[in-house]
Formats: sequence, structure tokens, C-alpha cells
Amino acid sequence: MTIFLAILFAIIGYVVGSIPFGLVISRRLNLGDLRKIGSGNIGATNVLRTGNKGAAAATLILDAAKGAVMVLIARAVAGEGAALVAGFAAFVGHLFPVWAGFKGGKGVATFLGVLLAVSFPAGLMSCLVWLACAAIWRISSLAALAAAALAPTWLALFGRFDALWLGVAMAALVWIRHAANIRRLIDRTEPRIGGGASSEKKPR
Repeated sequence: MTIFLAILFAIIGYVVGSIPFGLVISRRLNLGDLRKIGSGNIGATNVLRTGNKGAAAATLILDAAKGAVMVLIARAVAGEGAALVAGFAAFVGHLFPVWAGFKGGKGVATFLGVLLAVSFPAGLMSCLVWLACAAIWRISSLAALAAAALAPTWLALFGRFDALWLGVAMAALVWIRHAANIRRLIDRTEPRIGGGASSEKKPR
């Protein structure tokens, strides 16, 4: 992978990752401005707080897909190194989208989409961790934190040592973006899945 290709796929990945599907879908369905609902987040969890499960599912799928698609395209065109760069750039784009004033989501769906494309077994294990934690504790943020924390372990177990930096970097950013959630988890005030709009502070 040349420096030119790395920069090119970093730019393309960031631009694609910046597409705020939650905002687009909620506006098209007249669900209101997500930034003024619940946590103010543009991800699937906050879309669910509008009461529209279909919109939330669509947001989840599209946010995951934009990360996965960038990895697959970059891999086909320029190899595995470019795929990792493109996936990380798409993830960063979701967190800090140029199309939404750099105020994006917390990255969980895009994180999982990138992982599934980089290493399907590692991504699948991360999804299962999320589902298991969500089923047991009914807290989306706790499930996300657990899935992110274990992601580097799955990459190592499935032999993707070249992608460890990606797993660690994305996991760290997921935890940073969930700082307010972590405080509420400690205080036992974090809302549960399906609990409606919360008093979460909008991400800064």
C-alpha cells in the first residue's frame, strides 16, 4: 500500500463514515431532530427512543454497513493495509461527521461493521457479546463497552495481529465516547433499553 492510497482511502472512508443515517432517516420519516431527542445522539439507540423500531433497525444496519463496505472496497482495490485504514477512517467519520457539524454518534454500529469486514469471526464474537450483555442487563451502553473491550482479544485469537491496532484504537474511542454513560452506570442511573427518552447529556 502506497502513501497515496492510504491517504485516498482515509479521505474516502471518512467522508462515507460521516453520512449521518440516523439524522437522514429520522427527518425523512418526520420523527423530529435526533439532536433534540433523548441523548441528542444520532445513532440507532437514540432513533429507537422516537418509538420507531424500523427506523432504528435501518439506522443500525446502515451505520454498520458504511464501515464494512469501506473495508471491503479498499481491500479489493488496494489490499489489507488500505482496508484497515479505510475502516478506521469510516469509524472516525461516524464519530465526527463533517456533514453534521462534527457531532456524531458513539460508533458502536460502525465499529461492529468494520470488525465484521476485517475479521468475520472476531466481529461475530463482538456482536454476540453485545447481544448477550444487552439480553442480560438491558443496558445498551454496557453491552457496547463490553463488546469494545473484548474486540482486540477476538482479533488476536483469530490471528488478525495486523489489525490489533485497529481494534484497540476503536475500542478506546468507543469508551471515550461513552464517558457520560460510564458515570451513569457507576451511579446506577443509566437508562435501560426500551426505557424511552433519557436525561442523557448531548455528546460534546
